[in-house]
Amino acid sequence: MSASESEPALMPTHPSPIQDERALKLLRDGHLEVAGRLIEATNMTLYCSVSLNGSTAACVYKPVRGERPLWDFPDGTLAAREVAAFEVSQATGWQIVPPTVYRDGPFGPGMCQLWIDTEREVDLMRLVRSRNPLVRRMAVFDAVINNADRKGGHLLPLPTGHVYGVDHGVCFAAEDKLRTVLWQWRGKPLAREAVGVLAKLDRELESGALGRRLRELLTLAEVEATWKRVRRLLDTGVHPYPSEDWPAIPWPPV
Repeated sequence: MSASESEPALMPTHPSPIQDERALKLLRDGHLEVAGRLIEATNMTLYCSVSLNGSTAACVYKPVRGERPLWDFPDGTLAAREVAAFEVSQATGWQIVPPTVYRDGPFGPGMCQLWIDTEREVDLMRLVRSRNPLVRRMAVFDAVINNADRKGGHLLPLPTGHVYGVDHGVCFAAEDKLRTVLWQWRGKPLAREAVGVLAKLDRELESGALGRRLRELLTLAEVEATWKRVRRLLDTGVHPYPSEDWPAIPWPPV
């Protein structure tokens, strides 16, 4: 029996697309009010409320002007990369990234993402080391978007069992930069489901809406590199191995 065949069946525990659409409209058009700052974050990350037509939700707002310069990513691009990660997430159908938009706010344009209340009883490090098929989806997703910073604390487990992933500002580099705590599937055959999703991404990046949307958020070279990563995964049929030229695990790992 192959590794993919021995995995437990996936349960439909994620939010519905209808809920996501409502959240996106609220995030995009609602009144944004800053309530506080998440001081442990590297870049300016503000905890906010967003309100529209009687509906209110908590959200995270990361203004571009609060981004710290990085040597390996162009200045002022992290917010757009977060939105690009959401677009890829939606195209997979896996809903790994919470609803995320690019909008203006009290400190200028930036990323605005729905706040997620997590299941506090979950042991994050145990989840990181697990064979949970939802976490395995995230490993495939990270390989596609070239996530340079998948820490354990970026996994948000819900009481329903769904697992979100957040903090995708350092993704989509044209050079291979995959750095993650999710290496337990390295070299293992991709699950049948993942192969089908990657084939869909291949088509969408070549001539579909996803390719057009990513070209609005990233450079052409970065979009082309994303497409090449998808095709490489399809060609090899396995989860990638860590690079010998780049640290495999982010620091700190949590």
